Amino acid sequence: MAGSMNRVTLIGNLGQTPEIRITQSGGKVASMSLATSESWTDKHSGDRQERTEWHRIVVWNEGLIGVIEKYCAKGDKVLVEGMLKTRKWVDQGGNERYTTEVVLSGFDSQLILLG
Repeated sequence: MAGSMNRVTLIGNLGQTPEIRITQSGGKVASMSLATSESWTDKHSGDRQERTEWHRIVVWNEGLIGVIEKYCAKGDKVLVEGMLKTRKWVDQGGNERYTTEVVLSGFDSQLILLG
C-alpha cells in the first residue's frame, strides 16, 4: 500500500450545547455529540423509515473552540472534518472500555456552521 489516510467528514445536528473544559495544563477542549440521519421508504410496507447515528466530536484546536463557544448550540447544523481516534479507558467498575471519536486538532481540521 502506497499510503493511508484517516479522514472523516460529517454533516449533522448538535445533540446538545457543546461542553468546554479547561485541561490541567490550562488549555481548552470542546466535546459535543453530532447526530447524522438517513431516511428511506420501506419496500414492503411503504412506510417512511429513519435511522440516526450519534458521533462524539472532540475539538483541541483553539481557534475552532473560540467559534464553538460563541456560535454553537444544541440543534445547530454543522460540518465537521477531522480524524477518527479510538481511546481506551476504565469505567467505575474497573472494566476496560473503548470510545471512537472524531478529533479536530490540527490546522487541517474544519468546523463549518451551516444554519
